[in-house]
Amino acid sequence: MDLPALIRSRRTHKAYAPAPVDRATLDELFELARWAPNHNLTNPWRFRVLGSAALAALKAAAGPEGAAKLDRAPTLVAASVVQTGDPAADEEDRDAAACACYIVLLAAHDRGLGGYWRTPEVLRTPAGRAACGIPGGEATLALLHLGEARGDKPAPERAPLESVVTHLP
Repeated sequence: MDLPALIRSRRTHKAYAPAPVDRATLDELFELARWAPNHNLTNPWRFRVLGSAALAALKAAAGPEGAAKLDRAPTLVAASVVQTGDPAADEEDRDAAACACYIVLLAAHDRGLGGYWRTPEVLRTPAGRAACGIPGGEATLALLHLGEARGDKPAPERAPLESVVTHLP
């Protein structure tokens, strides 16, 4: 698929087939994510694929209500960003890591997989961070849900171009 079509057809999916994404495919996604732009080549993104023990710990940290949403996709990836304490560098690194997350989602879509970028509250708790192996010095960014999507989703309305772009003299 060409890039414009890929970007326009990617959707957030919340229902998946039960088979997890294989490690080779995940490594392909993360390999592409490494090419996200990042100031001074800091490579600030971190991806942690949750296995069964990590998922169980995250569900325990999320409680019964939050745990149910963690069962939506067969593969979950906790994404975080290394932070240095320098406000300007940390902002740039967070933006770069967000680009890397989007590359994962776009590359997954290119391979026929569905994805969902979530920012659940549990990732902002000490127990949730511990379950995902996110140490101090890293900020949580996303919990990426990946797998074979079930169902099609129509394209949502987007704001018209002139409402989001200004050409300055």
